[in-house]
Amino acid sequence: MAKTVLITGASSGIGEALAYEAASRQYNIVIAARNLEKLTTVKLKCDTIGGRTELVVCDVSDKADCQHLVEETIGYFGQLDVLINNAGISMRALFADCDLSVIESVMAINFWGTVYCTRFAMPYLLKSKGAVVGVSSIAGIKGLPARTGYSASKFAMHGFLESLRIENRKTGLHVLIACPGYTASNIRNAALDNHGGHQSESPLDEGKLMPADEVAFEIFKALDKKKTYLFLTFQGKMTFFLSKFFPRLLDKLVYNTVAKEKGSPFK
Repeated sequence: MAKTVLITGASSGIGEALAYEAASRQYNIVIAARNLEKLTTVKLKCDTIGGRTELVVCDVSDKADCQHLVEETIGYFGQLDVLINNAGISMRALFADCDLSVIESVMAINFWGTVYCTRFAMPYLLKSKGAVVGVSSIAGIKGLPARTGYSASKFAMHGFLESLRIENRKTGLHVLIACPGYTASNIRNAALDNHGGHQSESPLDEGKLMPADEVAFEIFKALDKKKTYLFLTFQGKMTFFLSKFFPRLLDKLVYNTVAKEKGSPFK
């Protein structure tokens, strides 16, 4: 019997790639995001790859939307085996210049979206002895300057999911925190500026970043192996290592890296 996976933020980037990887593995798939047109395009491609795919328009910062999303998933397939909390938004602005509404928006999607979806999915995941995945970032391992809200949301996600993992040591629930490192996606183009507008242009060379389809493959491989953490890219792995053993050196390296970005907020 095919497993059922629910993927949030599935209209682009890593979420879209996760949907295609799931389709190649013949999962039953529910994809969720706010953009119906983009979701429809992803669904049609999934249908050509394999499995069976349904879509639900959902804003994960809305508690009722998240409850509806899980109910629709159960209505479609009768079970839920894997929840991938991928929906996320970034920001770039110095905290002193940033409207608080920007950080509130980032927390609402990245942290509360994960909490809401996981809570409503829990009864079904416990029944199936399934898995919860949080698609996080190296920003959840090391605070990144000019991304205070983003790092805060990812640190919060880590604390929530680690606690959830320990609570469920004897229930069979698998919890995976995936930290991809810099990945080619739309997240930087859509990142919020200090007033909540969209950044529009990525400060990084997207062509040199890890492709989203490689990230998706590694996440499903980590699920198969029941890993608790997944660190990807050399930069991501080094960030984790240096944060443990050379935190002050890492502060300097991170500052210098962000200072060299195109349009860096550091003068």
